[in-house]
Amino acid sequence: MIKAPALGGLERIAHGFFTRRGGSSSGIYATLNCGIGSKDKRARVAENRAHVANALGVAVEHLLTPYQFHSTQVATARAPWPWRDPPRADALVTDVPGLAIGISTADCAPILLADGQAGVIGAAHSGWRGARAGICAAVVGAMEKLGATRGSIRAAVGPCISGPSYEVGPEFHKAFTDDDGGNERYFRADPESGRFRFDLPAYVVDALTACGLETVDLVARCTYLEGDDFFSYRRATHRGEADYGRQLSAIVLSAKKE
Repeated sequence: MIKAPALGGLERIAHGFFTRRGGSSSGIYATLNCGIGSKDKRARVAENRAHVANALGVAVEHLLTPYQFHSTQVATARAPWPWRDPPRADALVTDVPGLAIGISTADCAPILLADGQAGVIGAAHSGWRGARAGICAAVVGAMEKLGATRGSIRAAVGPCISGPSYEVGPEFHKAFTDDDGGNERYFRADPESGRFRFDLPAYVVDALTACGLETVDLVARCTYLEGDDFFSYRRATHRGEADYGRQLSAIVLSAKKE
């Protein structure tokens, strides 16, 4: 489990960017596969989710994750829901102590957020589609509705695919630079192939910073390159593997001390 300095010092907040280590799955899912949408054995995924919940100090039924579909949809968690029947969203927010909210990734950027003063937390899944559409602003806005203040929110972007490993085509580059000419800074051209390398983590960090947050941390770890520690959709595709695991990132707010 990896912790970010920006969130580690907050009272009542526990968090973790979990790696693929320490679980019960095997084969291409070894070992801490928490991907409900994977073809791994359901019992193994359930065991792995229980491992994550235990590490965060909550009951497994209080570990809440959404059905992700690369949107800007944000769901507010008020009570546990069945883990096999989650709401469709790419971010969760809550101010309820004891509910751990999390998202799964396998190259996309996981984002954990907290306003320790207001007692409001968030978790977001940011692939390029969600990042471009505005998932960062959406999750911050949802936290504000629960009482958070932008200037008090701290955020951490967890392990995801790094710029040197993220090759994209010219149409991808054009879409982003048509949005904003300043987006050119997130691309590195390869003159020989006519393709580009896209710096997703930098794009996400800057999107969060633009929201006016107090602190934005980046856990500079590459899911594609670090196969022993992370699942990667792109690496699995390049290897011709039939499926891939997902790691979980989650955050929880504890109750106030009397």
